Amino acid sequence: MKILVADRISPIGVAYLKEQEGFDVVEAYGSSPEKILELASDAVAIIVRSETKVTPEVFAAAPALKAVGRAGVGVDNIDLDAATEHGVVVMNTPGGNTIATAELTFSHMICGARPISQASASMRAGKWGRKDYPGTELRAKTLAILGLGRIGQEVAVRAQAFGMTVIAYDPYLTDARAKNLKVEKVELSEAFEKADYITVHMPITDQTRHMVDESAFAKMKDGVRIFNVARGGIIKESALLEALQSGKVAAAGLDVFEVEPLAVDHPFRTMENVVLTPHLGASTKEAQESVGIEIAELITATLKTGVISNAVNMPSVDARTLEQIRPYITLGGRLASFVQQLAHHSVEELKVTYYGKIIDLDAVPITRAIQRGFLSLISNSVNDVNAPAKFKEMGVAITVTKSSDECDYNELIAIEAYGENRLLASVSGTLLGKGEAPRIVQIDGRDLEVNPANTLLCMQNEDVPGIVGFLGTVMGEEGVNIANMSLAREGEGTAVSVFELDSDPTEAALERIKSHAAVRKVRTVHL
Repeated sequence: MKILVADRISPIGVAYLKEQEGFDVVEAYGSSPEKILELASDAVAIIVRSETKVTPEVFAAAPALKAVGRAGVGVDNIDLDAATEHGVVVMNTPGGNTIATAELTFSHMICGARPISQASASMRAGKWGRKDYPGTELRAKTLAILGLGRIGQEVAVRAQAFGMTVIAYDPYLTDARAKNLKVEKVELSEAFEKADYITVHMPITDQTRHMVDESAFAKMKDGVRIFNVARGGIIKESALLEALQSGKVAAAGLDVFEVEPLAVDHPFRTMENVVLTPHLGASTKEAQESVGIEIAELITATLKTGVISNAVNMPSVDARTLEQIRPYITLGGRLASFVQQLAHHSVEELKVTYYGKIIDLDAVPITRAIQRGFLSLISNSVNDVNAPAKFKEMGVAITVTKSSDECDYNELIAIEAYGENRLLASVSGTLLGKGEAPRIVQIDGRDLEVNPANTLLCMQNEDVPGIVGFLGTVMGEEGVNIANMSLAREGEGTAVSVFELDSDPTEAALERIKSHAAVRKVRTVHL
């Protein structure tokens, strides 16, 4: 398996990959986009930092690609929509550079309070401007943190140690978590209005781009100080420039920019009250080693065991959870494929109900397996990453319910397919025995036990003598062995039966079965 390391990561991380049996590790640091396209053509995984862009063209050129790993937090250099469309999981390492980024943020805050870099430049020029660089203390000031994730929390801890009052805006922050962190949870407008210092720690999205703009600066105190070590574009640079020039903002510290590298003639470069660093957030020896090793381990686990951690375009599954739910993943996928083939019509909605022990488990990966199984014979290159997106493209809705109602089994997955304003097909399944063997236990409301594997011949017929013998005769004459069968009688004198076959019946055999006067429906299902 070819692993393309497109950007330089820790040598320890590269060595870890090279130690793995079956991995062919290709280091391609500084490659052109054209070279990346060429090298990615047979890669199963690509590892990048922030330099290499993984574009839709890269995904299209890499049919074997399964994973892209970002040694760092931000994934704005990776096209997530294209990754999901092509079924490629994207992972990052949000924890590896947390401390490094938090410490750089606080360094910028200190330099914003005390003009250390400006005074240092003056000293290097031979001056002694002792009275030219007055500062202010951090103690007793209010710091507004926009985004209280890992990094924001570490900044909060450091700010509190300096005697600052910390307020935070984060739409995902719970009251309990805010109380535990000893920060005041506020709305965005309130954060702008109350803060003496503001620092941002959010990803760049359509919602956060230019979140700090002209209207935001208008709400702030005169002399506010603002810092960005997260992602360029969260603070609107033209609005910040105007606020710096007017005195609304007393000082700013920036490590990231809307366009990188920062233009040589950018006005920020000439402003005395702005401290600039060239995207150094994760640039510590410890952080680089940590994220390099972590992404190597994540890629290895995904490719070798199926364990997915820190995924940004699908739910992550740790090893313990995966082991626990793996039998249900198998069962759900097969049931969904069965019901899709049985429906034999345009399905508009899939209703999935979990009963018993499953309701206490993380069912999201099971649901994705159901979507994948349903699409397996009708969509190309479908997997757990892109199955939900393909469902949406096809206009198929999915409703998932965890039911506490009693059922006849310790765990049960029931799937119903609807279309044309009616129920088209339904199937339920469970796990039986110590080996947790998947079994279909109900089809279209009729109880019967079927092994959901290989080739199944499903038949509905009038409940008259001779049908089973007739079908056995046809299969015998066609050289098709019947491995197992299950039959359930319906009301109104009909029966449903499922035959497990060792091979596919011919079209001629199917036509003979369909031609029998007592046979109403017959369909071959492949699992």
